[in-house]
Amino acid sequence: MNLHAFYNLDHIGDVLLVRLTDSAKVDKYERNDDLCVLYQDNQVIGYNLFHASQYISQLTQGKVKITVDFVNEMNQVLEKYQQSHVESDYDDGFHVGKIIDIQEHPDSDHMHICQVDVGSETLQIVCGAPNVALNQLVVVAKPGAVMPSGLVIKPSQLRGIPSSGMLCSARELALANAPQVRGILVLDEKDYQVGDSFFQ
Repeated sequence: MNLHAFYNLDHIGDVLLVRLTDSAKVDKYERNDDLCVLYQDNQVIGYNLFHASQYISQLTQGKVKITVDFVNEMNQVLEKYQQSHVESDYDDGFHVGKIIDIQEHPDSDHMHICQVDVGSETLQIVCGAPNVALNQLVVVAKPGAVMPSGLVIKPSQLRGIPSSGMLCSARELALANAPQVRGILVLDEKDYQVGDSFFQ
């Protein structure tokens, strides 16, 4: 399910906007206390939840991060109002990957072109970290992932070479006691497997 949620306390008030599809057309709605159910062609396409902060914890301004906790809390609301549960194939975009091939960048003296197995696919990622090496287990921020800094990872080109994702350092991941040095985080194979969700 393509689940999206938005919250803007300053401009909309304490209302959570939840959409189950990308469609914006609403042709009918029904409100029951704090829950407004939105319909298109008699299909539920979303909800507006009033006094949202009383039901959902950790609401942030703008697009709300869809986590397991969020889905569980939203489903408690829907159960209260006798609505069907929502589901989401939640993926924050941070996965364990293995560098299966590494080549020098033809137009850089410090960048490398890495082929990284993330379980479901192999991504080409250009990396300038000084400690990157073949067969390392690393943390991959896939396109669409949002870094703790707020940076959204997008496919790009680095000096003419396509790159789909980023190999992350402990500092970039905002890990506790992260060393303040350059270099990607290298994981221990005893603790992680290729394709694992890093934060889950």
